[in-house]
Amino acid sequence: MNQITHKFAAIDIGSNAVRLLFYNIYLDLNNQPVFKKVALTRVPIRLGEDSFVYNQISQPKIEKLKKAMIAFKNLIEVHEVIDYRACATSAMREALNAKQVILEVKQASGIEIQIIDGNTEADLIYSNHVAENMSDARAYLYIDVGGGSTEITLFYKGKQRYSESFNIGTVRMLHGKVTDEEWLRLKRKCKELAELYPNIMGIGSGGNIIKLQKLSGEPEGSPFSRAQLKEVYQDLVSMTFEQRMRKYGLNPDRADVIVPAAEIYLHICKNAEIKSLVVPKIGLSDGIIHQMYEEYLKKDKDFLKK
Repeated sequence: MNQITHKFAAIDIGSNAVRLLFYNIYLDLNNQPVFKKVALTRVPIRLGEDSFVYNQISQPKIEKLKKAMIAFKNLIEVHEVIDYRACATSAMREALNAKQVILEVKQASGIEIQIIDGNTEADLIYSNHVAENMSDARAYLYIDVGGGSTEITLFYKGKQRYSESFNIGTVRMLHGKVTDEEWLRLKRKCKELAELYPNIMGIGSGGNIIKLQKLSGEPEGSPFSRAQLKEVYQDLVSMTFEQRMRKYGLNPDRADVIVPAAEIYLHICKNAEIKSLVVPKIGLSDGIIHQMYEEYLKKDKDFLKK
């Protein structure tokens, strides 16, 4: 009997890059859902360069975004997904001309962009259920570092206990647009969590932490210690932008943001007294897929069988 497979797609319009992610979802032999990534397309448009410095998205960036969304819509149609969703985060949240950008993208591609706030972003990340298979004996702090914001979500005994978004991101840092007050707010919250939940384990999300772990030589799936992260950071910060690209083969849009990303993770790990991180390959796009799946399940618990 042929396996019944349903395909979903998610578009994450971030401050550094826009991503299109496809998933196949089907039932295994025990009637348990299987989530399988099919394809990921990433385009480094860097909307945050405009939004955080000039408070609006420039027309050249809008044109790039429109072209990307037209291409994404064509891919979505070819993949014959049953549903998709496009969410925009920090850069679009702060752009004064966000409504105009959404309108132009809709007219050009047919894709409706939904701007989500920081709490919704954190909730979508929670949709990944990353802490479900973790030990109940300790707390886990999910850390998602983006171009414009950082979301931290604390899990304890399989439940979400705290979640918050901070206007601290890699592109924002590159342009000197993170305030001292926001750093202090994050520091205080991390210290507060460390007092409430001793021995927190970190869960790192996003391309930067995946790359940082790879550069450390630590195998994928193994815990990534704060000491190793600091060592990689010190190595990277001692180099020029060009040296990072040459030595490690980093793409230009990774070679600059990877340093502030490491700084954000180190800041959180130090103040939350996190000694090591696990780094699953999941992020906001995966969360959007999981949320869509759960919405379909509520409407029809047997939809995967059809």
